[in-house]
Amino acid sequence: MWDYVKLAVLGVIAILAAIASNFARDLAYQVHAIIVLAVAGGLFVWYLRRIGEPRPAAETGYLDGVVRAGVIATAFWGVVGFMAGTFIAFQLAFPELNFEWAQGYMNFGRLRPLHTSAVIFAFGGNALLATSFYVVQRTSAARLWGGNAAWFVFWGYQLFIVLAATGYLLGATQSKEYAEPEWYVDWWLTLIWVVYLAIFLGTIYRRKEPHIYVANWFYLSFIVTIAMLHVFNNLSVPVSIFGSKSVQVFAGVQDAMTQWWYGHNAVGFFLTAGFLGMMYYFVPKQAERPVYSYKLSIVHFWALIFLYIWAGPHHLHYTALPDWASTLGMVFSVMLWMPSWGGMINGLMTLSGAWDKLRTDPIIRMMVISV
Repeated sequence: MWDYVKLAVLGVIAILAAIASNFARDLAYQVHAIIVLAVAGGLFVWYLRRIGEPRPAAETGYLDGVVRAGVIATAFWGVVGFMAGTFIAFQLAFPELNFEWAQGYMNFGRLRPLHTSAVIFAFGGNALLATSFYVVQRTSAARLWGGNAAWFVFWGYQLFIVLAATGYLLGATQSKEYAEPEWYVDWWLTLIWVVYLAIFLGTIYRRKEPHIYVANWFYLSFIVTIAMLHVFNNLSVPVSIFGSKSVQVFAGVQDAMTQWWYGHNAVGFFLTAGFLGMMYYFVPKQAERPVYSYKLSIVHFWALIFLYIWAGPHHLHYTALPDWASTLGMVFSVMLWMPSWGGMINGLMTLSGAWDKLRTDPIIRMMVISV
């Protein structure tokens, strides 16, 4: 029965994508509709060929297949993002690399957001997906909740990356730093993120360990806060359901404030809180030592999430933003030295009694440099 439901859903998506590609008002929207049509059509055929096959026995161990896929995707998108960054750096040094035949697609203005988003959201995002799925299972002694929902999150996130990247090259962006994808790509990411949150919470809910390890608090704060930031910063009204363009709900200084509330906390929670979750699991594991101070890790967590969320206005000094707001952001930014140093001290001091590993373990060396 469930297989037929999947076929029906994929068939409807394929038909709607075909209609959208036919009535598309711009090239980017048409290309995206064709990509969705190809994905939905391919999955439809794949599921159709598998109907009637005996189902494999339900697995009971950890779901590590999606973790391995996430590690591979992390490495792949890392190479893509760094190569794009290297190329645009050469474009700045040698302007003739802004080829005339590629104007409008491969010039610096189109490739620069491709580079930043590939490194942050494709490389960093896949690292966070893979490690969060790995860590929450080990620290909860439970298999990921939701069955194959984790695979839906993984492949859905790869589709988001492809849609966002092709949109940048074809000029379909909102012109918002770190939030360039247009409305329908934002909607798709929102769906993926809700399922991601449900999987993480569901796994914690059915944990066999009584305590929720601190790494999971950092991962959870990253997931919840990014969801909130993404929704509010991307509130927009589509000009047409058959076009990529949309009109922002906020305008002027309100739009700037919302954008940098999002932009700075994308760094604060996507690139900081999530990666601190990695630190609190993998550094003690690799060093074979307990966390230096578990109490400090709790103080570190609450200090970080309370202070970081206020720091965005420091991007808007001497603008139309009221002075009190930019000053507030500046003050909280200065106070951020406390959780920053607290986390660094906790990470480094976890190596107490294991400093000799720096001579023999290259993984520990890389971890120390990153901390």
